[in-house]
Amino acid sequence: MPSVAVIGASNASSKFGYKAVAAYRRQGWTVYPVNPHETTIAGLPAFASIGDIPGPVDRASLYVPPEVGVGLLPGIKAKAVGELFVNPGAESDALVAEAERLGLEPILACSIIDIGETPR
Repeated sequence: MPSVAVIGASNASSKFGYKAVAAYRRQGWTVYPVNPHETTIAGLPAFASIGDIPGPVDRASLYVPPEVGVGLLPGIKAKAVGELFVNPGAESDALVAEAERLGLEPILACSIIDIGETPR
C-alpha cells in the first residue's frame, strides 16, 4: 500500500489539505497528515513534520504557501520521498528552483486529480 505525507493537512473540510487526506484514504493509501498545530486530522494522528513520520514515505504532497514550503524542502529531501507533488497555490519560482537544487523533482500538479479523484 503506497504512503503519502499530506503537508499542510487541515481539519477544515473546506481546505484542500483536508480534501487530500480524505481522497487518499478513499483510494487506499496510507496517509500521514503533517501539521505542527494539530494532533489529529480526520481521525488520523498528525505529525509535526515529515521527519516525524516513522518509516518511508512514497509521496509528499504540499498544501502550504510557497514561502513555507521552501523551508520544508530539506526535510522532504532527508525523508527521501519518491515523489513530490506541489499543488496549485503551493508553487513559486523560488520553491521550484530550491527543490531542483536539492535534487528533488517537483511535480507541479494537483495530487488529488493524480489519484483519480476530483477535488470538491
